[in-house]
Amino acid sequence: MKIGIVGCGALGSYYGAKLCRDGQEVHFLLRSDYEVVRRRGVEIISDEGNFHVNPKCAQRPEDIGICDVVLIGLKTTANHQFAKLLPPLIGENTAILTLQNGLGNEEQLAALFGGEKVLGGLCYVCVNRVGPGKIHHVGDGKIVMGEFKGWPEPRTHDIASMIRHSGVPCVVSESIAKSRWEKLVWNIPFNGLGVAGTVGYEAVLSGHLPPDAKLGPCLPTNILLEDQKWETLVTELMFETIAVANALGLKVPEATAEQQIARTRPIGAYKASTVVDFERGLALESDSLFFEPLRQAEKAGVATPRLKNLCTILTALDAMQRKPTV
Repeated sequence: MKIGIVGCGALGSYYGAKLCRDGQEVHFLLRSDYEVVRRRGVEIISDEGNFHVNPKCAQRPEDIGICDVVLIGLKTTANHQFAKLLPPLIGENTAILTLQNGLGNEEQLAALFGGEKVLGGLCYVCVNRVGPGKIHHVGDGKIVMGEFKGWPEPRTHDIASMIRHSGVPCVVSESIAKSRWEKLVWNIPFNGLGVAGTVGYEAVLSGHLPPDAKLGPCLPTNILLEDQKWETLVTELMFETIAVANALGLKVPEATAEQQIARTRPIGAYKASTVVDFERGLALESDSLFFEPLRQAEKAGVATPRLKNLCTILTALDAMQRKPTV
């Protein structure tokens, strides 16, 4: 397949490199890293084995052309660029697979290109960009994917098979909406508290940022699970998220919370993607990860006081830390 990778940060570069190593025709759409990746390729550093690939590189989508699959790894803060970046890549039979966090991404793509072209994907992976074209894979890598509209189709299984052949575990979901909420059970507490914890437990618990608040360090996953008060807050946020999903008819088991925590403990001191963005002074993916779940909770009539307080703190911190982006 001809595959276009749009959003070549840690996520897009990791999966794009795996597909490239497996012999697929992979095109990276690049901006700041273009010259480095064009000359040196992409290096993956992983306990599963380091490797290096040389994908095809382009600075303009027109230079790539129509693809069989467009894989989107953009931060959701860049979704306003869909209408500019994607049309040259999309033909009549192109499948658009978004691997982005949170809610609302498939809907935005469907509004532009039609829901029949759109698939959603969830990545259970710990991966960081440590330099231009240099990616550190900490662990995991599984993708759960499914059709935005309706049941899985033959193409769904074809794409999943291609991903598995590259060495990435991939499961086809009959309900990508349910799968998204299952991942939010992890994303909301570990991404949110990792950032909000910079102002201390009491501020996060109350939802009030003191006027003289001083920022401490961000909280990696091990701190959130080793400190009892933070672990309790992690668990409470997880159960609120599960309650909303079930109110929406998605039937997410309460045992998902315990499973997510058990999966996270062995990872150690991992910084979730929102934490990394905050430390770099970048805009947070707040709307898709936190505010849209809160809006859906309110619409469903589910009380989520911990999530509401978390959103309040993140709004204040995002305003304090944001840097202009190009």
